[in-house]
Amino acid sequence: MAALAFNQEEIIARELKPSLLELDGISRQSVEAHYRLYEGYVNKRNEILRKLADVDLSAANQVYSEVRVLKTELSFAVGGIKNHEIYFEHLGGEGGDPDGPIGQLVKRDFGSVEDWRRDLKATGMGGRGWAWTAYDWDEARLFNYIGDTQNTFPIWNATPLVALDVYEHAYFLDYQTDRGSYIDAFFDNLDWGVINDWVSRYQVPLK
Repeated sequence: MAALAFNQEEIIARELKPSLLELDGISRQSVEAHYRLYEGYVNKRNEILRKLADVDLSAANQVYSEVRVLKTELSFAVGGIKNHEIYFEHLGGEGGDPDGPIGQLVKRDFGSVEDWRRDLKATGMGGRGWAWTAYDWDEARLFNYIGDTQNTFPIWNATPLVALDVYEHAYFLDYQTDRGSYIDAFFDNLDWGVINDWVSRYQVPLK
């Protein structure tokens, strides 16, 4: 037996910003239901880490073992936490075209805001769960990446700056199966000030 998670502390869900309850085109009911799913990921992360504290490492096996199951599901829970924290944090703004540093990066790496927006929307339409605009530190550029679940298709050494949730739970109450209209509403509510703060804190190079 081993205390795999001996140094792990439980976390709590970040509070929902009041501005998220007054979004344009995304209802309060939808946001509150969405937030409860995020809280569930936090709770499952804590539960899995408690179980990992007592897992039998000597029984590890790639076909089936407790450590494999727990660590696989931990990646899904933690991915759900991190993605949703980006998602909720950068909503609540007035949308429009990106300005400041993120605007410079978008125009530099996509040619125009319109081309970036069109590409991210298509990426979101093609994904089963997520689409991200992320800065790839190896290629030194922004790119729109596709994701099917929280823990699929990770791009190592890339920092997400825009996280578009396209799971049905993000839009079905408001738009049923009309994902495209939801994505348009998502753009209309982005807070570019938050994203520019991330660009600054991460020291993403603008040249």
